[in-house]
Amino acid sequence: MAKVAFLGLGVMGFPMAGHLVAKGGHEVTVFNRSPAKAKTWAEKFGGKTAPTPKAAADGQDFVMCCVGNDNDLRAVTVGADGAFAGMKKGATFVDHTTASAEVARELDAAATKAGFKFIDAPVSGGQAGAENGVLTVMCGGSADAYAGAEPVIAAYARMCKLLGPAGSGQLTKMVNQICIAGLVEGLSEGIHFAKKAGLDVNAVIDTISKGAAQSWQMENRYKTMNDGKFDFGFAVEWMRKDLMICLAESRRNGASLPVTALVNEFYAEVEKMGGKRWDTSSLLARLQR
Repeated sequence: MAKVAFLGLGVMGFPMAGHLVAKGGHEVTVFNRSPAKAKTWAEKFGGKTAPTPKAAADGQDFVMCCVGNDNDLRAVTVGADGAFAGMKKGATFVDHTTASAEVARELDAAATKAGFKFIDAPVSGGQAGAENGVLTVMCGGSADAYAGAEPVIAAYARMCKLLGPAGSGQLTKMVNQICIAGLVEGLSEGIHFAKKAGLDVNAVIDTISKGAAQSWQMENRYKTMNDGKFDFGFAVEWMRKDLMICLAESRRNGASLPVTALVNEFYAEVEKMGGKRWDTSSLLARLQR
C-alpha cells in the first residue's frame, strides 16, 4: 500500500482514482477544481480530499494527475499552490494528461531539480477503459521512476510500458491518435459507401471484420455509427486538441501527416455541425449531411 494523491476527477480521473483504492488498496487523497466532485468521490470510495494540489501532494509517495491540457497541467503542478510545492524528496509524479512532449520535458526538469521523479504517462482506452481498469498507459521517464510507479499504475492498466526518456509517453500517445484518426475516417467512408451502394451494412461488416479490414474501431463502433448515435466515447473536441498537438510536434520533427491534418479539418466541420461533444466516430455524420 502506498500513499497516493490524484489530481483531476473528470470522466477518466474519477474511476482511475477509484481503482487505486478498490483494486490497489492504496491510501488516496484527491483534488479537483470543483470541490463537490472531490466530495462525491470521497463518499463513494472512502478516500480523503484536499483543497489545493499542494495540499493533496503533501507527504505522498505518488501523485497522479489527469487534467485537460498543457495549461491545466501547469496550473496544478507549478506555483505556490501547485503539487510540485508539496512533493517530498524521492516521491514520484505521474502525469496521465494527454499533453505536449514539450511540457513533459519541462516538468521532468523541474522535478529533477527539486529532488523527485516525473513520468509522463498518457492513456488510451477512453472512459470505458478507465471505468473497467483496462487502460493502455504509455510512459516516458527514467527506468528507476517507472519501476516504482508501474505497480501503482497497474490498478487501472491492462498494458503499461516505458517507451523512453521524458516526453516519450506523450510522443507515443500522438502515434496512437494519428493511427486512430485515419482508421475512423476509413471506417466512416466504408459505411457511407456501403449505404450508398445499397448493401446491408451489418452483413458487410460481419464479413469484412473477419479479414484484414478488422480494427477495434470496427468491432466496437460500427453499430452505433450505423444507427447515427455518437455518444459512446472520446469527444470530438478532445480529439481535435490531441490532433493539434500531433500536428504541432510534426512541424518540429519534420514528420509528414497529410491524413491527420485532413481528418483534423473534418472534425472541425463536425464541431460546426454541433458535434463538439459527439464521439470521434461522428465523422460519419459529416459524410451523411
